[in-house]
Amino acid sequence: MKKSLSFALAAIGLMAGSPVLAEPLSVADVLQLSQMGLGDEAIVAKIESENATFDLSTDQMIELKQKGVSSAVIAAMLSTGANSKPEYSLDSADPMVPHPAGVYLLQGSGSDARMKRMNATVSNQAKTGGILGYALTGGIASASVKVAIQDETAPVQSTTKPVFYFFFDNASDASASNAWASGLNTTVQSPAEFTLVELKQKKGRREARVGSMNIAGAKSGVMDKDRIPFHYDLVRPGVYEVKADAVMEPGE
Repeated sequence: MKKSLSFALAAIGLMAGSPVLAEPLSVADVLQLSQMGLGDEAIVAKIESENATFDLSTDQMIELKQKGVSSAVIAAMLSTGANSKPEYSLDSADPMVPHPAGVYLLQGSGSDARMKRMNATVSNQAKTGGILGYALTGGIASASVKVAIQDETAPVQSTTKPVFYFFFDNASDASASNAWASGLNTTVQSPAEFTLVELKQKKGRREARVGSMNIAGAKSGVMDKDRIPFHYDLVRPGVYEVKADAVMEPGE
């Protein structure tokens, strides 16, 4: 008798300790919660906390509305699952259309306007210049430090008044692009953290000065006279329109 009782208690303990798998939130559940008068905020919070997925047809939306479900709740249902994934474009000229994160140059005008995505380029070479003059003048003449970018030309060509668009991850699905996910770019939040620089074309490369030194001292970073001033405007959260303040020569 004792053995049987011990077995029964053990079985009850196992049943009590087993987790009960909750049924996923259904359209019928949302309707019931709405008819109980819980309020939109509570129902939307329930939908978000359970990561529920709904794929509502037009007829279902009409039926829910007719049965008293609010527009806010229906919108929350539509924003889940497959309905929440925006369709991305790589060349749409409309900044309101989701784009993978990155920097784009607006090309063309009117109905022919398109955005061209500009891929990041990393400098793999640094060099010094003016060392002889620096040495012969005892540091009166400046020596410079330059970084070089491979190739004399770039794949993206601009006009005299280029317009850029910056799309950051908080404007779209962050998993769609790793454009800002390396090195210091993990902290980039706006065009204010960028510099527009004039590159000097050399044989097989393009160069930019990033430092100088003379008898008066040393500087690091892009030289002031090599910077091209620009301004930017927020188009929508995470998307900025950037325009150069000066008229430039057509180029890369």
